Amino acid sequence: MTTIGLIGSGHIGSTVARLALAGGHEVVLSNSRGPETLADLVAELGDGARAATAEEAAEAGDLVVVTIPLKGYRDVPVEPLRGKVVIDTNNYYPDRDGHIAELDDETTTTSELLQAHLPDSHVVKTFNNIFFPHLGSLQRPHGDPERSALAIAGNDAGAKATVTDFLDSIGYDAHDAGPLAEGWRYQRDTAAYVTPYAEPGAADFATGTRQATSADLERYLGEAVRYRDM
Repeated sequence: MTTIGLIGSGHIGSTVARLALAGGHEVVLSNSRGPETLADLVAELGDGARAATAEEAAEAGDLVVVTIPLKGYRDVPVEPLRGKVVIDTNNYYPDRDGHIAELDDETTTTSELLQAHLPDSHVVKTFNNIFFPHLGSLQRPHGDPERSALAIAGNDAGAKATVTDFLDSIGYDAHDAGPLAEGWRYQRDTAAYVTPYAEPGAADFATGTRQATSADLERYLGEAVRYRDM
């Protein structure tokens, strides 16, 4: 059994927690407001879930998911994540995060920022390009022909293997998009962002889902265009 630490317990974090519990893992949740504010969510999740501080979740997690607004990435605890695999779900929204010069000029990417903040951790980017209700409904057992894939990017092959195994345990295949520097291919406003999993023309975007295979993602990733070239 693996313990999944969650730094951030919003829509994506709580959905990952539900999937992780269903996949046989334990979860330790945290947010910026304190463990006591997660009491209702922990009660809803049931056995195998508990709330803690961000530092405690980072320490407890065999695998840790950072799923917070990008503007807060410097608050992610460094020392307890040393040597660990860290999943990054972040996207850059200047209206929310403020302008970040190196993202505006595209000299780096969101996950590379987190990797620079966590130099002794192994950051892998995933979960950032799927709407949370889709994430919580498209999971399928291993080998199911209707299983979907999620893009991953990272600089460490072992870390990507760990994340691939975790995704498999919660109902998804992994599609390797390359190193962290290639993570821009599925950032916001790219072809691979959200729409691969959304049924075209669905009246209810949250529930109108479709399968996105690894081959589908390969095509969408290949259609990506840099912001500066738009």
